[in-house]
Amino acid sequence: METYVLLIALGLGAYAIASREQQQRIALLGGHLQNYRIEKLMETLSEGYMRALGEESPQRREQIWELMQPNEAALSSQFSRFAAEIASLDAEAARVSRLPWSIPFADRLFPGAMFDLRAALDIHARGIAHVVQNSDGRSAKDRAYVLSAEMLLMQHTCHWYCKSKTVASARLMARHKTTHEQVVAAVSPETRREYLRLIGD
Repeated sequence: METYVLLIALGLGAYAIASREQQQRIALLGGHLQNYRIEKLMETLSEGYMRALGEESPQRREQIWELMQPNEAALSSQFSRFAAEIASLDAEAARVSRLPWSIPFADRLFPGAMFDLRAALDIHARGIAHVVQNSDGRSAKDRAYVLSAEMLLMQHTCHWYCKSKTVASARLMARHKTTHEQVVAAVSPETRREYLRLIGD
């Protein structure tokens, strides 16, 4: 009985510590994000892309694609600045656990199971910029598809940092009906290659 009570106490203590660490990461990331309109721009683009895809008139569809271009450029600019701001973080604060669940002191207990948020956001910033610049000559529809994937993968990384990979992937499925693997497959080849190398897949 005493062993059972001890295990419960240890479990509750670990949960409390993990929750506190998560709240610290959420506060840190949120404190930087509040200076930008990144989430609003992502929402505007997602809604605009859905309108364009549902539009029967080619002329109207093209108008919507064109209307989205300033928002795409703004997202790229703002996220690049955000990633540069995060790059100034201390290395310890930027560690992201590759473990599936949030474990207290994971960065100290499993230092080899970490990747750097600063490097991840730099990959996402360059990936978004590359798609927006459209140096590959994608059609408006294809550009919207790839940029949507880049945005979702970036959002997944932020949720991963704040919570865990498991929670981030569950949110992705719940909100967008897609898996982490599907999103990774849909981003640009450059982003996919660098991202997978960073996270160790």
